[in-house]
Amino acid sequence: MRDVREWMASLVGFVKRRRDPVVVQTLRSAAAATIAYVIALRLSPEAAPLTAPLTALLVVQVTLYATLTNGVRRVNAVVAGVLVAIAFSLLVGLTWWSLGLLILASLGVGHLVKVNEYVPEVAISAMLVLGVTTVGDTAWARVLETLIGAAVGLGCNLLFAPPVWVDEAGESIEGLARRVRQLMLSMGEEAAGRTPVEHATERLHEARRLDHDIVEVDAALQQAEDSLRLNPRVREGLLHRVVLRTGLDTLEICTVVLRVLARTLTDLAKERESERLFARQAGAAVEQLLSEIADAVVSFAVLVTTDVSRSAESAEERLASQLRHAAATRDKLAQLLLEEVQRDARQWQLHGAVLTEVNRILDELDTEHRTRRLLEELDRTSQEQRERMPRLTRLQERLRRNRPALARRSR
Repeated sequence: MRDVREWMASLVGFVKRRRDPVVVQTLRSAAAATIAYVIALRLSPEAAPLTAPLTALLVVQVTLYATLTNGVRRVNAVVAGVLVAIAFSLLVGLTWWSLGLLILASLGVGHLVKVNEYVPEVAISAMLVLGVTTVGDTAWARVLETLIGAAVGLGCNLLFAPPVWVDEAGESIEGLARRVRQLMLSMGEEAAGRTPVEHATERLHEARRLDHDIVEVDAALQQAEDSLRLNPRVREGLLHRVVLRTGLDTLEICTVVLRVLARTLTDLAKERESERLFARQAGAAVEQLLSEIADAVVSFAVLVTTDVSRSAESAEERLASQLRHAAATRDKLAQLLLEEVQRDARQWQLHGAVLTEVNRILDELDTEHRTRRLLEELDRTSQEQRERMPRLTRLQERLRRNRPALARRSR
């Protein structure tokens, strides 16, 4: 009975991870490689046509867009390598010096045909083909197996559309926002009292480590953007991509400003080792302000990652309310710091820097600023797409114009 429960728990855990990139990639790649090998056994003259499953294994990616682009580049790389090998076999054969020339020529051809990361594959294909005795038969068999593997890899993602990774990217963005919030709360608590330089320096290091988090979130977002391209299950993919990308850009700017703010507070702690960073009332206002901005950062991330209109409106209203409260607290803090500078003008530059950095974060999170930036980015991206693919753009516009007529005919 215990074994059954453990097995059921393992099954439930697997089902929960069914959308995990590693699980999806493993299952898709294994299935594609096996199918490609079975087909190649029937069509290829080779006894063990391993090039087909190898190609399928390398072609299949998590997203349909990546599969298409990698499939085309890999086929080009292998075919180019085979052609180079055939030319060398007819001219010089295999020697130590011809092998060196073959590698040089293959790498050069790989750059010419623009296969990007598959440039070494051109040389690998050429060496494998040149190293056998019956060059002609093996060469064309390798081309056939490559085409089989690429076709199976493309077919797997065309028939079984890969998942859309928007939810995972959204979770990454929200996770980054919550880490920013936690750091802001810690900085606010320390700013309200007497902060040792060591503690302020540690907050600065934490702010710098956010750069690594942004790199990870950017990778998740790139995967989500690829999954939205050419995916038949996605409508308004461009809008999703632009909303997520501009949202991450805003959070990245906020982390940069937060790092500058941490630097300012560290410098202030060095100047006032035996004193409070701010007067008691001003310190309490700083703590309250950073707490309100921290909540607004999380609300902004929720707004960016929410695709349901009613939930998005609720998130936008919550963010606007939090920003209004933060602006009021900012004005109160400005007045308190002005009074403190009038009593003691030491480090007035640092006090002014704190207000400047806080204002920058509030401006970046402002809903009107975001709407304006989002529209500008949509216009820019749409224009680039029209210039890059004019025929596809004209076809889409023609279909959009003919859609009402087709609907009337169907009725």
